[in-house]
Amino acid sequence: MSMSDPAHPEDATTTPPLDAVDGRTSDELLRVEDLTVSFPTDDGLVQAVRGVSYSVREREVLGIVGESGSGKSVSSMALMGLLPKSARVTGSVYFRGRDVLQLREKHQRALRGSRIAMIFQDPMTALNPVYSIGDQLAEAVLSHHTMPRKKALDRAAEMLDMVGIPQARERLRNYPHEFSGGMRQRVMIAMAVINNPDIIIADEPTTALDVTVQAQILETLIEVKDAVNAAIIMITHDLGVIAGIADRTLVMYAGKPVEVAETGPMFANPRMPYTAGLMGSIPSLEDSTNERLRPIKGTPPSLISLPIGCAFEPRCPLSTAECLETEPPLTETDKPDHVAACHHWQKLAAVDDPTAYFRTESEVGR
Repeated sequence: MSMSDPAHPEDATTTPPLDAVDGRTSDELLRVEDLTVSFPTDDGLVQAVRGVSYSVREREVLGIVGESGSGKSVSSMALMGLLPKSARVTGSVYFRGRDVLQLREKHQRALRGSRIAMIFQDPMTALNPVYSIGDQLAEAVLSHHTMPRKKALDRAAEMLDMVGIPQARERLRNYPHEFSGGMRQRVMIAMAVINNPDIIIADEPTTALDVTVQAQILETLIEVKDAVNAAIIMITHDLGVIAGIADRTLVMYAGKPVEVAETGPMFANPRMPYTAGLMGSIPSLEDSTNERLRPIKGTPPSLISLPIGCAFEPRCPLSTAECLETEPPLTETDKPDHVAACHHWQKLAAVDDPTAYFRTESEVGR
């Protein structure tokens, strides 16, 4: 990560106005339509993201969940304009009615970190080890606003205090290696909100932290979100994180959304076998039956040679010949605002415990 010259900041006022209403609802902040991302390789075209569509409302927390390689992070990097030049990106990303993918590079830069901010998975690689925390936070301000450096450092100290770092002004002189993992992630949260963004994209922000620190970071993130009135896109493979923070959840598999609903109803009534399988693999402190976890057998398909039908079919206990021949689209289910990409979602709706489909033969015989 390089440090730009604060004497020549990129002023966010150069961004074209983002107040056009292109068919969005009054509280819709972001709308992604048919986002597709692929990467050419020597082995073939990697279809990392395939037709992703969703919306985010003001101050909403949208959870995006799925296994590694499902396209979660690539889709968020596409939103931020951070993919390599070799990436082939199609679709639309409307932020306040304007398609940001069609903006010029300098206008995308003005949005990035100002109106749309990102918290990366590993703060040690996101933070520059040779610059102090204060310098890096001040640069985040000065790259979007023209102001005296002292005022930018005052803002940096204010943000460190907001995210719960004690002796904030003194810690501005410290370097990243002088902070613990949890404290470095708090610095990343401070950097993300220092310009009062409208959307914070949090990409696996607690993966490398222990459980206690995870809870503290998530609590801090929600407090800061409320303080700056931002929406959050929370990207994770951890359903426990999603359950505790997300208003709505989008489940991804093999580059595509396979279920979208409000978080509580989805966890209570999954309508996609993949979602049910993920839920069945979560340990529970309330389970007194001493049953083993129910992992989903098999592995996700290669994104270079995807099957013709449903990508989850080889691992699905409900698969039929129809699943081999046709990839199911997102379809409305029996629950309001709940869509799933499954030919047989009615079978899940007909049982009290959809995770039971993933029981092993030994469990069935008990």
